[in-house]
Amino acid sequence: MDVVVSSRHCEVSDRFREHVEDKLSRLEKHDHRIIRVDVLLEKEVRAREPERAVRIELTARSKGPIVRAEACAEDKMAALDLALDKMASQMRKAADRRKVHRGQHSPESLRHAMSRSLPPEAEEVEDDATGTRKVGPVTVTGDGPLVVREKSHAASPMTLETALYEMELVGHDFYLFVDKESEQPSVVYRRRGYDYGVIALEVS
Repeated sequence: MDVVVSSRHCEVSDRFREHVEDKLSRLEKHDHRIIRVDVLLEKEVRAREPERAVRIELTARSKGPIVRAEACAEDKMAALDLALDKMASQMRKAADRRKVHRGQHSPESLRHAMSRSLPPEAEEVEDDATGTRKVGPVTVTGDGPLVVREKSHAASPMTLETALYEMELVGHDFYLFVDKESEQPSVVYRRRGYDYGVIALEVS
């Protein structure tokens, strides 16, 4: 397994690189298919929150899907430990999902995910402020802050089980996918523990 360490706004010592390689070698017991792990160390020059001054992002590349984890802490050693714990947890969950695919057990959430009730609709809030402005392709009314970031991903239709597996790997609370059976855009999201919900769009 190759480990590539890079940094922003700080220097990386040889000692820290060796420490990172030693720590990350433990990931192989969770996924022996790992080929390379990219480690990004970033330090905020003028941190408003000292306990989040250092951020570490881990990206594990293997023969399967990419796994990412990140964490912030007061120093790089603590941030590394937190990010490593997150990635190890995601890999353990992914291993459990692989067992589900092989028919060893089937959590209740997978059998009943489609039947879960959707969360209550968010209450609409009107902004009486006047004036409009453009932020990227979006027209904004008023002077409230808005951050817009566009992403476009190539997608192949997949089953609900595969979407859950992919969501665990990236460590997110939701995952957007195209349902293989209905061919509709859908989102699976985490509710509690192994409990999930699914939102599907009917395209007319």
